[in-house]
Amino acid sequence: MIQIDNLTFGYSRQHTVLSNFSLELKPGLIYGLLGLNGSGKSTLLYMMSGLLTPQKGQVKLDGVNVRQRKPVSQQDIYLVPDEFELPPVLLSQYIRTQRIFYPNFSEADMKTYLQCFNMTEDVHLNALSLGQKKKVFMSFAMAIHTHVLLMDEPTNGLDIPGKEQFRKFIRMGITPDTTFVISTHQVKDVEQVIDHVLMLSDSKIIADKSTAEISGGGELDLEKFFTSTLAKDGKEAAE
Repeated sequence: MIQIDNLTFGYSRQHTVLSNFSLELKPGLIYGLLGLNGSGKSTLLYMMSGLLTPQKGQVKLDGVNVRQRKPVSQQDIYLVPDEFELPPVLLSQYIRTQRIFYPNFSEADMKTYLQCFNMTEDVHLNALSLGQKKKVFMSFAMAIHTHVLLMDEPTNGLDIPGKEQFRKFIRMGITPDTTFVISTHQVKDVEQVIDHVLMLSDSKIIADKSTAEISGGGELDLEKFFTSTLAKDGKEAAE
């Protein structure tokens, strides 16, 4: 379980992104993290992975402060950022050097994911397009089977078949013991797979609802929900 307690973070004194922010994420769910640009989505993911230090508060995975970057937590959290650089090596070399940090890595699953994306381990990472890099990176992220998988705009750069395959992988990969968090503006790419919506605005959660609750048994429309929730929050703030 991920426990976020009274988290405060800002890039300067004039720019506080999150203030006294608390949240609990349960296993077995795929969370969709939504919000306007600058609302703190990416910042939150980086703090959840232990890569940013909050000014106050902490993020704990099963009771361990992730910022301490202990092996017990680092081997169980993986972040797929929106923008990333891969080393100029063969994918097979990258896998060989990185898999040792993740005891649950599955060679068989890695091959399956790559095959579905029409990719192989003998590709050179320097020669790949953005979309192809996303495909191999997401394949590795899924194959290491961490209990927490954080994804920032994972469908950016993917072609239409790639997005469909991504949705299939995500549904296949979730288990009662794992937690997936997908931060995205491309809500149509993920609304078929997420179980729960978290929406950020002005350092607070303005929506924390299951997709079943949002749809009310009908068809889920996250774009409409996003727009209406922002409008309601703005109206309440004005009052």
